[in-house]
Amino acid sequence: MATPLYVTETGEPIHGILAEFATPADLYHAAEKIRDAGYRRWDTFSPFPVHGMEEAMGFDRTILPLIVAVGGFTGAGLGFLMQWWMSAVDYQLVTQGKPFASWQAFVPITFECGILFSAFAALIGMLALNGLPRWNHPLMKKERFLSSSDDKFFVCIEAADGNFHPERTRQLLEKAGATSIELVEE
Repeated sequence: MATPLYVTETGEPIHGILAEFATPADLYHAAEKIRDAGYRRWDTFSPFPVHGMEEAMGFDRTILPLIVAVGGFTGAGLGFLMQWWMSAVDYQLVTQGKPFASWQAFVPITFECGILFSAFAALIGMLALNGLPRWNHPLMKKERFLSSSDDKFFVCIEAADGNFHPERTRQLLEKAGATSIELVEE
């Protein structure tokens, strides 16, 4: 594990800075300012979805659909290959007077294997892209943050961000209209 760049006065490594905002509009505008300042490792937290937050945060499109497509085509291909091998090579049996490798009979299983592999690719890809499972998050230690699921709006800028500097980041959040700002220890 790398040595943390920033530590508190007590020697605890800093996870980031947590800022509270009064309204969803304030959170939205703060997200735009943080994005424009060049930060890449940060997130917003609110008790309900804020319309347009993805654009305000500058999200790129996810690669999850590509992962699911690759999983689906792999599953369909393997399902077809499995059936072809079983009926044309491994155990040749003439059924209904059709050739050994009659593809029409393979369609249902091929489709189901594609769906099964797509579902597993979606689940595993989502967990991997979200960095899950994570059993403990430093934000959960902050009493104030626990109200993010009830009635408060927060932004957390991580110390792992290349632009992070405790004082400059605090000043940016103050200019963005934060009502409360505090350091989050790892």
